Amino acid sequence: MKTGFIAAAVFFLSLPAFAASEEEIAAVTHAWIDAMNSHDPGKVTALYAADAVLWGTRSATLRDNPDAIREYFNALRSADPSYKVVLGEQHIRVYDDIAINTGSYSFSEIRDGKEVVRPSRFTFVYRNHDGRWLIVEHHSSAVPS
Repeated sequence: MKTGFIAAAVFFLSLPAFAASEEEIAAVTHAWIDAMNSHDPGKVTALYAADAVLWGTRSATLRDNPDAIREYFNALRSADPSYKVVLGEQHIRVYDDIAINTGSYSFSEIRDGKEVVRPSRFTFVYRNHDGRWLIVEHHSSAVPS
């Protein structure tokens, strides 16, 4: 009995301290949604690692450095105040210091008095950097009609 307890204790103590739960990764994704809805590019880009890569929904350019990613999100400054992102489904997998969240979100805004909604899909890859989960890979694309 003692041997089983000791083996279990050794196993749990040997797990990486940065392993996250699906709930933690969902919270990091919600932080990205909240940052986008704040229309503050600085809040959004603070969620990306220095070596992050972004394929944005509305750009044909691969963004592979902090300046290029910041440039992409600077459009939030001039976005209509009605612009918002709503999170849809999520499929989260956690692998030690890497986590992947694949799912859907919708971008919307009011144009000419009507709501325009752009359903999109995403993949976020997070990596734990000194206890903080940051985006290292982000792919977003419009849902085909």
